[in-house]
Amino acid sequence: MQREAPAMTVRQNLGELINEVQYRHDRIVITKAGKPVAALIDMNLFERIRKMDEEFAAMADKISAAFADLPEAEGVALIDEAVRVARSKASR
Repeated sequence: MQREAPAMTVRQNLGELINEVQYRHDRIVITKAGKPVAALIDMNLFERIRKMDEEFAAMADKISAAFADLPEAEGVALIDEAVRVARSKASR
């Protein structure tokens, strides 16, 4: 379950909220002045997110290396074409 908690509530009830996250796998979005600023999540989810982040960075590095010698204008044209194709497939 996901819910919001103001930062003051988190400060006052941190142990209880950690238990909710650890044992019930709840997700707590911490807010300040009604705006989300952080989250408490269980370690399994954190590790999955961390791994995805690492894989995305590695993929971005490979793409960057593969297109390093391509002039910027050609790269932009390739991206624009890929976006156009993807959008036309999505609208079908």
